[in-house]
Amino acid sequence: MASHSKPDDRPMRRHDLIFVRPTRWRSLLETRGDLAADPLVALWVDKGWPLIGRRAMPGEGHGVALGLPLPPSAGKRRLSFLMQPEDIVSTTPPPILRAAGGLAPRAWWPTLDAVDALASRHSVQARVFGSLAWRALTGLDYLTDRSDLDLLLYVRRDTDLRRLAAELAEIEAAAPMRLDGELVRDDAAAVNWRELHAGAREILVKTVGGVTLLDTSLFLLGKMPSLPPLSH
Repeated sequence: MASHSKPDDRPMRRHDLIFVRPTRWRSLLETRGDLAADPLVALWVDKGWPLIGRRAMPGEGHGVALGLPLPPSAGKRRLSFLMQPEDIVSTTPPPILRAAGGLAPRAWWPTLDAVDALASRHSVQARVFGSLAWRALTGLDYLTDRSDLDLLLYVRRDTDLRRLAAELAEIEAAAPMRLDGELVRDDAAAVNWRELHAGAREILVKTVGGVTLLDTSLFLLGKMPSLPPLSH
């Protein structure tokens, strides 16, 4: 999917894939009685599958906040972990849309082609998270008839974000599934594309450190808020 990078190459972003040392994984699970005997979690460790970067929860403590979303067959549980930087082997962005698309339902393929063409026209990078990404990463059955296509569009400073969101809405109108996801700037600040398309005066800006309301026009100018994060 993508080459791995060392943990200190760049700050971790939300949705990054985080590969953890197996020895640390196993020692952590020994302290988690709720997971120590879980065969799927044990398989995760044995296969060397990644965790995902997330925001830390209030009062969670110090460390790198990571998540493990289990498939529908395991109740779609969302497991949370804290690791230390030295526990991390490598970090990589989520799968590229084009690489993961072959594992999507055939009914999705025209929509995936349309999104890929959209990304090319706007010179942005399209990646996936959520069900399709985890299907591609693990081979497990994450996709259901109700699955969304979860997109991350990594935009540039000169990207016309309003136009990009409008064209994405046009693609969704003809799609067999809901298109969810975010537009992500170089500074890792992200907004939901649907909220931007709705034309609200303020928009929720998400980073690995928190969620904050910002005037939409300021976000479009590349600004970051100086207000403290909202609770999340």
